[in-house]
Amino acid sequence: MEDESIREPLLKKKYYENCSGCKVEQAKELNKGLSILNLSIIWLVVLCAALPISSLFPFLYFMVRDFNIAKTETDIGSYAGYVGSAYMLGRSLTSILWGMIADRYGRKPVIIIGVIAVVIFNTLFGLSTSFWMAVTMRFFLGSLCGLFGPVKAYATELFREEHHAIGLSTFSAAWGIGLIVGPALGGYLAQPVEKYPHIFHKDSFWDKFPYALPCFIMSGFAFVGGIACLWIPETLHNHNDSNESTYDAEALGKGSNGANKDNITKKNLSLFRNWPLMSSIIVYGVFSLHEIAYQEVFSLWAVIPTRLGGLNFTSDDVGDVLSISGVALIIYQLTLFPYFENACGPVNIARISGILSIPLLQSYPFIAMLSGITLYIVISIASVLKYLLQVTIVTGLFILQNRLVEQHQRGAANGIAMTAMSLFKTIGPATGGAILSWSQKRMNASFLPGTHMLFFIMNVVEALGVVMMFKPFLGEKTKTPSEQLH
Repeated sequence: MEDESIREPLLKKKYYENCSGCKVEQAKELNKGLSILNLSIIWLVVLCAALPISSLFPFLYFMVRDFNIAKTETDIGSYAGYVGSAYMLGRSLTSILWGMIADRYGRKPVIIIGVIAVVIFNTLFGLSTSFWMAVTMRFFLGSLCGLFGPVKAYATELFREEHHAIGLSTFSAAWGIGLIVGPALGGYLAQPVEKYPHIFHKDSFWDKFPYALPCFIMSGFAFVGGIACLWIPETLHNHNDSNESTYDAEALGKGSNGANKDNITKKNLSLFRNWPLMSSIIVYGVFSLHEIAYQEVFSLWAVIPTRLGGLNFTSDDVGDVLSISGVALIIYQLTLFPYFENACGPVNIARISGILSIPLLQSYPFIAMLSGITLYIVISIASVLKYLLQVTIVTGLFILQNRLVEQHQRGAANGIAMTAMSLFKTIGPATGGAILSWSQKRMNASFLPGTHMLFFIMNVVEALGVVMMFKPFLGEKTKTPSEQLH
């Protein structure tokens, strides 16, 4: 009884009438179910910003070729890598700043600014007439679209703790769908005069700007999303009381054992001294490097001729494969992933997925030896599996990171994570493009010829990330909600 009397005041929450963050907290207390509206908000915002990230990859090879900057066919991959890296370079320079702004002024302003940046600079990228214009527009898009870190914090703040997994799963699902549907749209809609001559005529606007249509479609979707964002709730508290007491009470309410107290202490440490957080961010960065390199390399590898180790696909074929992967990813993230995460925990499911990815990726050069419908079916299945495993790793690390910090630190913590990810992803496209070009020049090598070497090097990065997910490198994770309840 004495213990109950001590704990009772801790569990009492105080709400402020004019605080938007308190209104969200009250709504979570009154409605213990899962809000479909809030899931839709996360989905819409992330999808608006994620669609343009990789949308250029299916047509980037042809775009760079049309710029006439590459001296030889095998050099196109290197220049394509520079265009792909520009976005991530811009994002790496500003992610922490946008996280700090989100912690100071709120998540909503950063989200709206980010969506507006997509509308403007993605449109201008589609109108690029030179290599340097394309690089510049992608750089500004990355610099000014700083919403991903704050939205990860937003995805946990909109939901009760037992729904954090589905909230962050929705974030990574929308992210993953954007990274798949974006390239699919790019593949289907680029060069419309060549593909759909009965609709888009020769010497028209679309002939002069053959890569504008997919960019216009995605910018139009972002414009609609930007208008919808005017009505989304703000989750940041705007009163002077510390938010920590609320979270401490919630943690103690699940049991006053030593493990929970340890977790609370870790959360109150300076972000850079919080090793569980920083180690998970470093691991996240390594997998991000692999992820962006794979996205670019797959789209380039699929369209290069078979004599250079590719699949000789058209951009439409690439769009088909990625569309199938996108549908599978939606189903997986909204149905199966939450159960896997509750059963295994975010770290264990990420470890398993990383290990399974390695032999799958190394099979790609052998898949390229197939032809016809067999090739199409097998590469589609491999692509689906690769993306499911990839997004499982990323979502597991998202969940881990957001459980290790308090609300007032989440914007900055996710800003640090996005900066680390962007730095690694800056390296990814340029390095992936360069290695692809190099692999094409060694088709007759005795050791790992052609694309065998390309996918081997990508697997080395993946294997490094898997090793880093084990102790002693990765700090001790916090318990899942289901574990804490037992």
